[in-house]
Amino acid sequence: MSSSKSPTPTSTDGADSLPEPLRGKRQLKLESTFCFDCQPKVDCFTNCCSDVNIVLTPLDVLSLARKAGLTTRQFLDQHTLTPITKDLHLPVVMLKMQATAEKRCPFVGDQGCTVYEARPWACRMYPVGMGLPPARAGVPPDPTYFLFEDAFCHGHREPRSWTVEAWQRDQGVTARDDLEIGFRDLVGHPWFIGGRQLDPKRIEMFFMVAYDLDTFREFLFTTTFVQRFDLEEKLVESLRNDDHALLRFGFRWLRFALFGEPTVQRRAASAEDMSP
Repeated sequence: MSSSKSPTPTSTDGADSLPEPLRGKRQLKLESTFCFDCQPKVDCFTNCCSDVNIVLTPLDVLSLARKAGLTTRQFLDQHTLTPITKDLHLPVVMLKMQATAEKRCPFVGDQGCTVYEARPWACRMYPVGMGLPPARAGVPPDPTYFLFEDAFCHGHREPRSWTVEAWQRDQGVTARDDLEIGFRDLVGHPWFIGGRQLDPKRIEMFFMVAYDLDTFREFLFTTTFVQRFDLEEKLVESLRNDDHALLRFGFRWLRFALFGEPTVQRRAASAEDMSP
């Protein structure tokens, strides 16, 4: 069995431009209904947790690292892959499956997911997929939803009915969305219209700030960063201790550093450029 769970926003500008996992799938709206259930009594329970491509968001990496008792750097080194292709304009982080014939998720045990509270966005959303239209300046993206009806999953035979909106709320997707949307806004930023690409130095910056949060925090407080930028004292303190505040600031900083948006202001006395 092979499957794909990708949370990365994808273009839905015509059927031919859809990524392979979304082609031919039933399209849904927030109020659309579908039947699905996933629990130990379903005979395929955890079958979808093997040989699967799970793309991780920055919040996924942070949550899983904290759940596993690892720094973000340790988690990235031990549990992820970063595939590189000419088509990618930003780094992609994927969960590494076990090096066995089954290629099982390292966080699945006999009773199911051992990191359920920190499970990735894609696992929470399944069997619903999400796509975003191509970036357009000044036009907020309106998500399109799709239903995966994979043969290996028998959860669709269960009678429990959901709307897309209710499913996202039940699975904790809605509660996390204020953080996830910051990542989606970066990935689908209008700066990339026309095929513009970041140079390797900025790609490295994106990877550190978005995914390796502990290294980003160390950078902030072991360099002159906080002295060179106009940051409120209360914000600086939260960046020391609050992971979610740091992640939000990281997205804000990347919009400044990568796309030139005025989301961060330099102090009047500083004219230096910041580099990681």
